[in-house]
Amino acid sequence: MDDSSSPSKGKRKRGRKQKAAAGNHASASPDATVTAASDNPAPAAAGRRGGKSRRHEAPADADASRPPSPPRRGETKPVANGGDAMVEAGPVGWDEVARVVPSMDAVVKVFCVHTEPNFSLPWQRKRQYSSSSSGFIIGGRRVLTNAHSVEHYTQVKLKKRGSDTKYLATVLAIGTECDIALLTVDDDEFWEGVSPVEFGSLPALQDAVTVVGYPIGGDTISVTSGVVSRIEILSYVHGSTELLGLQIDAAINSGNSGGPAFNDRGKCVGIAFQSLKHEDAENIGYVIPTPVIMHFIQDYEKSGEYTGFPILGVEWQKMENPDLRKAMGMKPDQKGVRVRRVEPTAPESGCLQPSDIILSFDGIDIANDGTVPFRHGERIGFSYLVSQKYTGEKALVKVLRNSKVHEFKIKLATHKRLVAAHVKGRPPSYYIVAGFVFAAVSVPYLRSEYGKDYEYDAPVKLLVKHLHAMAQTPDEQLVVVSQVLVADINIGYEEIVNTQVLAFNGQPVKNLKNLVTMVENCKDEFLKFDLEYDQIVVLETKTAKAATQDILTTHCIPSAMSDDLKT
Repeated sequence: MDDSSSPSKGKRKRGRKQKAAAGNHASASPDATVTAASDNPAPAAAGRRGGKSRRHEAPADADASRPPSPPRRGETKPVANGGDAMVEAGPVGWDEVARVVPSMDAVVKVFCVHTEPNFSLPWQRKRQYSSSSSGFIIGGRRVLTNAHSVEHYTQVKLKKRGSDTKYLATVLAIGTECDIALLTVDDDEFWEGVSPVEFGSLPALQDAVTVVGYPIGGDTISVTSGVVSRIEILSYVHGSTELLGLQIDAAINSGNSGGPAFNDRGKCVGIAFQSLKHEDAENIGYVIPTPVIMHFIQDYEKSGEYTGFPILGVEWQKMENPDLRKAMGMKPDQKGVRVRRVEPTAPESGCLQPSDIILSFDGIDIANDGTVPFRHGERIGFSYLVSQKYTGEKALVKVLRNSKVHEFKIKLATHKRLVAAHVKGRPPSYYIVAGFVFAAVSVPYLRSEYGKDYEYDAPVKLLVKHLHAMAQTPDEQLVVVSQVLVADINIGYEEIVNTQVLAFNGQPVKNLKNLVTMVENCKDEFLKFDLEYDQIVVLETKTAKAATQDILTTHCIPSAMSDDLKT
């Protein structure tokens, strides 16, 4: 867990294109900040308040009677073999095509109907809405797209280039952290006449890339080109994680999500997934590179499901200061990073300790700034080495402790956050007693309550726990009183909102299920909840439980608790 990076001032936007309503071509999806995945557009409707109408230009081939003209710079033209060609800079004629654009028949348009949970009113869901994005066919009768393109899906359909048929798709796996989803189609007709995309190696800086997809602005396939301008560990907006990524200067717009990025040899080198929107930046797009894609695919093939990207469950500090290195007992030829904290729930907690110096990971030395050699003339954060492993695999970690070198074989696992970044398709949990709505805090919950800028608007105590607190046990949750449904029994408590529950009748609250068990089995005369800010809530037990059903009926709530808490 690298705490040394600072968030960008710009906005990174994911490229899923939200459809406004029947008859509308496209509507831009909302911004997503660098530090959190924010892609929860409200259900769109015709004549949406505040929306701006978009003017669609006539397609270039609208006038069939106009004679063909020579291709211009950056323009694609059909060639004799049935493919497409991209024209390089400079005036050229039909017979001077410079390079061949890879076949685009494997690129498909993804139509998805989403039904998102309502975290503020967890007993119901939001109104469904539709979106469109891009995807592409790979080997094994499978299709790749972005995870956020099919998040909270109800139905997914795919349409091939040049086809008028939409085929029902099945979602095989969703990789939330890496923002990749794997689909398939049962209908054999869908796979006829299509060659799967082949993957290429990680490109070098200044290598040409061509992004293909179905972005906003039209219904047909679109091609944009550019070069690789940066390769580094990036913040994945949807995944709320950091993995290897490519920065390119080709335009990636709403709807481009899930489309392939080809190199000049026609091999896929990545998946378009987000872009940077800032007044001082133009044409900055981001691509998921092949090492991350292959990790996702091989993870699914090994275990039959997506298990995630492991992390080293520590927070670390750079050791660039010479006095600090001397004080920690490091020799002049030793380099590494200092362990600040170890996650109590991580396997590393059994061997690593605060103030250990991590010297190497799997035999690769770590520099004082936390980087490792990557390619010729390049360095990258050592978290890249960890992310290349699979969940459950072991790694050799060499540490310096009290001036002595130790080696540990550590079993790697995924991150267990106190405030979960995702609910992974599950409906939110809740519990209601006497009008008090109890819920577990997660990033989607904070976004639902305070909007996409929740990191600025949410209560400070919740943010501190979200950003800095570590779970002490694997099942620990941050339980809050989400709201109070007003009734006679809870007079005086109406203003309690999003306040953490610390204890019930003197017993610490570990998680929401633990609270439900204690309240339902309570034989005391009173229900006493200890909240943060030294607040307490006291209710007469029999009266509170009797009033609960009347409150549920008044507010048309089907049950006092979510299904996952009933077992």
